[in-house]
Parts: sequence; structure tokens; C-alpha cells
Amino acid sequence: MRVLVAMSGGVDSSVAAARLLASGHDVTGVTLKLWGGDSDSGCCSVADVEDARRVAAQLGIPHYTFNFADDFTAAVVGPYVDAHAAGLTPNPCVECNRSIKFGRLLERAEATGFDAVATGHHARVVDSISSDGRRRYELARGRDRAKDQSYVLYMLAEADLARLLLPVGEMTKAEVRAEAAALGLRTADKPESMEVCFITRGGRERFLAERGVMRSGALVDTAGRVVGQHDGAARFTIGQRRGLGVAAGERRYVVDVDAATGAVTVGPFGTLLRPEVPVSGLTFVAGVRPAATEPLLVQVRAHGTPFEGRLDGDVVRFARPEPRVAPGQVVALYRGDVLVGGGLAAPDAPADRSGR
Repeated sequence: MRVLVAMSGGVDSSVAAARLLASGHDVTGVTLKLWGGDSDSGCCSVADVEDARRVAAQLGIPHYTFNFADDFTAAVVGPYVDAHAAGLTPNPCVECNRSIKFGRLLERAEATGFDAVATGHHARVVDSISSDGRRRYELARGRDRAKDQSYVLYMLAEADLARLLLPVGEMTKAEVRAEAAALGLRTADKPESMEVCFITRGGRERFLAERGVMRSGALVDTAGRVVGQHDGAARFTIGQRRGLGVAAGERRYVVDVDAATGAVTVGPFGTLLRPEVPVSGLTFVAGVRPAATEPLLVQVRAHGTPFEGRLDGDVVRFARPEPRVAPGQVVALYRGDVLVGGGLAAPDAPADRSGR
């Protein structure tokens, strides 16, 4: 099988390429040029591109660079800035997966005669034969639950999974590093990047300020009383506790962000609790919406603990009140370890700030 491996310069994609090669596939590595601005982390830095190229050379496989910078700016960076301007909390890695890694890259792979695309994501593609004889593809959590990345792949459909290989999904991170070390790969001990790839470390506020979306305003409590001032609403996200700059006898959390006025509402933990979250842009891996009566597991953070809920129309109703989900964040739905689908948390009505 001809396989195009997306090599980010990290240890996971390095081992993914090595495993596919060892399995007898015809492997080609590709690194995506996505960002032309300053970057010192993630898959957009010069160092990471060089690491990918040198690992490919170690493995003896061809390596190319695809320039998707214009697509990335339009589909990821622009919406990221716009979302902050609207008071949302975007996840740019999700949009990159949707539009670039499993959009443009899949298109390019098909156009150039590759049978499949592979990545180093910690998740598993599970294929089976249905009762009617049809081959089915599902996306399941990676074996290493602490590193599972199925959450950020919620938008994939069966047609995508049929052309996708995830060689490290059955491995723990420790096993990935051990295999890389045994192969002598230069990325074996490389630290993981936890930053947004197109923003320099610690430079998020400057990045947004340069694009005019750091609107100053008042910090208010749930009764509307001004309790402080801030220099940029885009610094805050729903549920945030640290860095509020408000002294109080009890812990306060960000309850709401009003991008139009710059007002940031803070309150005690109870004021965060909600019985549900509206969800926009729902998609389902198998193209089938689960019944409103079906109990599901709901995950609202990349490595958050799932909790019980049900999908009723375009609203996910929780089995018990949970902290409000920041608008713009992914709401992923699971049956056990199998991903059903998901969407993005939409703004709810901010009027009920009492927690009732």
C-alpha cells in the first residue's frame, strides 16, 4: 500500500512512519508548511521541519514539504482571531485537523496516487463487517488514555477513516519513545509541544493584541457590580480561575465573557453549573444521529474526564449539572471508547448567572 505519512517532526509521527515501513508499505513522508510568521513551537517551526526531514533520511524514505500556508491562514488563523473577537474560545488544532490534515492533505494524497494517509495521533481506527455485509469504520480512543487524541478528530467520517492509518494508536507514549530509541531516531526524547503552533511561547496576548482583539473592560460580579478592570477580554475563558486579578474571600471563576462590551463576569463555582450545552455544527462518524434516549459519554476538554449525557436535538443534556462549556470548545460524544461525533459549544443564554 502506498502511504503518505504526515511527519510533524515529533516522536509519534516518526514512529508511525517507521512502523508502516517495517510492515512492508511503500512509505513517503510529508511535512506541511503552514505558517510563515514567527513560530518556535509545534509543527510550524523550522526545527520541527528539519527533524522530520532527518528522520525520513534515517528511515530511507522520500520526504516532501507541502505548502498549505494560504489555506492555513484562511481556515485556521483567521477564524482563530475572529473567534476571540466574538468572545469564543477556539481550538485551532481542531480546525487544522478539519481543514488541513484531513482536508487538503487527504485531497492531495488521493490526487497523487496514495492509498492512505497516516498520522501520529493517539487514536484507533477500528474496522469490522456489519450484519448486512458492509465494512464499517469507527474511531476509538487510543490505548494510552492519558494521550488519547480522538477528541480532536471528532469531525472525521467513515469515508475519511477508510483512508486513514494511525500506527501508534495501540501504543502507550512510553512504548513509542522506547521504540524510537531502539531505532535510533533523533526524536526519541524530544519534548511534546503544548502550544498553539503559530504563536510563539508566551506570545498569545501579543498575537491577539496586534490583531485588535484585546478589548479592555470591566470585571463584574454576577450582580453586575464592578469588581475590577482588565486590559483584554480575549485573555479570559469560561471556567478560568487563575489570573483574574480579583481579591475575594472565596474562589471566583469566569462565568461569562461579553466581547461586545469587554465585560468579564466572575462568580463562585456554583454560578458556572449548567444542565446542558447547545452545540453547533454537529457531525457523526457514521452519519447517524444517536437517539435522544441513548445515554452517551460527553467530553468537553482534550484530556477531561467524560461524564454522562444525552443528545436532544442540538442540545447536549447532562445527567447532572456540569461547569459551563466555553463557547467554541469541542463537545465530543462517545459510546464507551468509540467516538460517535460531536460539535462546538455554542453560546448559551447568559441571563441565568445564579446557578439555578
